[in-house]
Amino acid sequence: MLWSDSANKPTERLGEFMTAAAEASTIESRVGHYYRMGHTYVVGREKVREYARAVQDYHPAHWEVEAAAELGYSDLVAPLTFTSVPGMTCNRRMFESVVVGYDTYVQTEEVFEQHRPIVAGDELHIDVELSSVRKVAGRDLITVTNTFTDTAGERVHTLHTTVVGVTAEEVDPAIKAVVQRAMMHDVNILGSEESDAAYQKTVRPDGEIRIAEGGATRTPGTPSFDEVKVGDELPVHHARLSRGDLVNYSGVAGDANPIHWDEGIAKVAGLPDVIAHGMLTMGLGAGFLSAWSGDPGAVTRYAVRLSAPAIVSASDGADIEYSGRIKSLDPATRTGVVIVGAKSGGRKIFGLATMNVRFR
Repeated sequence: MLWSDSANKPTERLGEFMTAAAEASTIESRVGHYYRMGHTYVVGREKVREYARAVQDYHPAHWEVEAAAELGYSDLVAPLTFTSVPGMTCNRRMFESVVVGYDTYVQTEEVFEQHRPIVAGDELHIDVELSSVRKVAGRDLITVTNTFTDTAGERVHTLHTTVVGVTAEEVDPAIKAVVQRAMMHDVNILGSEESDAAYQKTVRPDGEIRIAEGGATRTPGTPSFDEVKVGDELPVHHARLSRGDLVNYSGVAGDANPIHWDEGIAKVAGLPDVIAHGMLTMGLGAGFLSAWSGDPGAVTRYAVRLSAPAIVSASDGADIEYSGRIKSLDPATRTGVVIVGAKSGGRKIFGLATMNVRFR
């Protein structure tokens, strides 16, 4: 909108600016808001297998107790991105009652820190914290951090989810009506009406944070550090996705957004067709690397910045090409950084993705 459109536009524009500034101030004042889920999350073998199937990860350590034991694990190993499932459920309260001023959100970045691999039988406390709000190119980037602590009091995994806040002015009201009619009965992805008067900030209580060291002390089942070198390329892998895969992942992960399974809603939202979940493409990428390395628990950090969605048509599905290259190696820690590429339909779907890997 240009100020020269009419005589009163500057006043209207100033009002919009003041409203936006007030909303930004509100959300920034809530950074640090924290809560712990009232119940623990128990990792079951069938949940591990169910998720591994959803992200097409058939490494035997996710499926067979004996194969996991050969790598030194007490039970089935959860895929690296498994924490996104309980994380999505736990974050619902944050986006419904704490993060305000937006109508919906677009996922842009994810960071998984694996302090020690999660295994079946783990009972986890899950903390949720609004860790940062920053403005980039005029958009608000909101980061929510989940921490997973076992019953021994050790933090085993940290998950950082960054989304772009989309305001009501950017969402067509017609889309809201269509989406709400298609949503699961107890899910709302279209923002919150929480008032400032009802809000009370809670922060993380003081106390020692102990990071699990199991991921750094166990001998990994990866190639020897002496056998790899900077510039080594991983064998290219193609993953196929159908609409059925998207529907299955939606159910397993608890992601009810209809742009992942309803073509009409996807197009009303301005997309060319149904798109794959960003988390699904990340899960496929994690499996791609563990198939090469031989040990899904050898990754200590996985960071992905999304660039473009993978389009999944009803007739042809989608093909995602994964590639990798060793970027750097550290002889002191026998670790390396692998850059992971992902392309679909001729477009990069990962803007930048890196994995930190421990070598034998």
